[in-house]
Amino acid sequence: MAKSEVKLEDMKFEELMEMLENTVRELEDGNVELDDSINKYTEAMKIVKACNERLEKAEKAVNKVLAENGELEDFKLEEE
Repeated sequence: MAKSEVKLEDMKFEELMEMLENTVRELEDGNVELDDSINKYTEAMKIVKACNERLEKAEKAVNKVLAENGELEDFKLEEE
């Protein structure tokens, strides 16, 4: 499968971040033609969205705790 055919959902978070960093670096260098810049920016925004979705999912999973009855519940911090 060619790199452009790889689905963002199938990639590891670290791979997405590396792709994003490379794209940002290319855009910051300023050696990209306008049409390519627009395409790279659009792709970068898709990567950012995929990363945000992963982080939100991870946050929800981390905020679950195993209750005494063995069921997962939302973590609630008790304030004193």
